[in-house]
Amino acid sequence: MADVHVVALCGSLRDESTTRSALERTLEAADRAGASTELLDLREFELPIFDADRDREDAGDAAELAARVRAADAIILGSPMYHGSYASPLKTALDYCGFDEFGDKTVGLLGVSGGAFPVTTLEHLRSVCRSLNAWVIPHEAAVPNSHSVFEEGAFVDQKLEERVATLGRRAVQYAVIEPDPDSFESEQNIGAEGK
Repeated sequence: MADVHVVALCGSLRDESTTRSALERTLEAADRAGASTELLDLREFELPIFDADRDREDAGDAAELAARVRAADAIILGSPMYHGSYASPLKTALDYCGFDEFGDKTVGLLGVSGGAFPVTTLEHLRSVCRSLNAWVIPHEAAVPNSHSVFEEGAFVDQKLEERVATLGRRAVQYAVIEPDPDSFESEQNIGAEGK
């Protein structure tokens, strides 16, 4: 698995982001499983709101972000739950990507919530990934009650930490899976063509 490269996109812009902390644990597990890893912290990218009339190359760091996602064998998407869905920084990043970045790629999902389980966040991300013809790992990580999950940067609940780490290991394990056939959603997604 030494040739597997796992990239994680963090949809939270907060300085003390529990989403980022959870993704770091996921990537640590992927690294221990033999992959090279990279955290794409969206705070570090200039990504204007997506405009289909603007070329990606003319949209701040969108082309660089897409290239780094495209170079991955497996992608992990992490987002806090905002209004029952995922965060707008991640939505903007995904809008600048398309089939070239996600088609036939393995994708892991991590959702974080200040309250109950972020089920709808994970469902919405799964739908987006299907539309991009990605293969979403059946194991997903949900981090509820995020305000009490970490203490001094470490997970308080070992079972939850193991679930998050398992996502990283599965991303490496299934990075070379060959999904077939394409999803119905991807056949209808003409917006991702040429992005």
